[in-house]
Amino acid sequence: MTEPRTEVPPLDCRTKALFLDFDGTLVDIAPTPDAVIIPADLGSLLARLNTALGGALAIVSGRSLNELESFLRGFDGIMVGSHGSEARGMTPPLDRLPEGLESAQTEMRDYATSRGLLYEHKSMGGAIHFRALPDAGPEVEAFIERLAITNPRFEVQPAKMAFELRPAGFSKDGALQILSDQPDFRNRSPIYIGDDTTDEPALAWAETHGGFGIKVGDGKTRASQHLPDPAAVLDWLRAGLEH
Repeated sequence: MTEPRTEVPPLDCRTKALFLDFDGTLVDIAPTPDAVIIPADLGSLLARLNTALGGALAIVSGRSLNELESFLRGFDGIMVGSHGSEARGMTPPLDRLPEGLESAQTEMRDYATSRGLLYEHKSMGGAIHFRALPDAGPEVEAFIERLAITNPRFEVQPAKMAFELRPAGFSKDGALQILSDQPDFRNRSPIYIGDDTTDEPALAWAETHGGFGIKVGDGKTRASQHLPDPAAVLDWLRAGLEH
């Protein structure tokens, strides 16, 4: 991994395909997942970008699809949720709930409640956040790893101050590979924008498939480009429309 450059090339809507993470990329990280503040014009901005890009725009997030839809009203383009295991605007990658999902979610919820941690329910998995108790990170990781061993249809997904359980075999870079074969995305060079460890495989995928990744915030990354925060991402997107 390297320190990315800070001067990001302008967005050329005629030749690029654009893939956007949500938390930490389009909106600031909030103390709890349901407390994010959505910019008033975000849905309309994405809708205009989708038109300018000829439909080659997709939201690719670890969030559940129903949450993305509720947060991004006004945008009717492609959304990929739950780290690639559910989607809108394309054939759903996973067309049924994974076996053992409910019992795993119950275990995660009970564990988090008993230790004063935050459990985040997801339609295809779940997450335990330890932002309020940073020292609990190693214990949470060990618990999630044990849970994945007893539930082989799931994998551990590290995130910012959290560990998740997600369906095995799905990932954000896998979603980009599938989307790149869709007619609207074909023959366009990819740009992926994301902020944390869950985004690194997708950032690397864009770098190795004729495009580039943009890392949002600090830290080592496989992306060649950098923007400091979601406000800068939105400014870059708006400038792309003008360009």
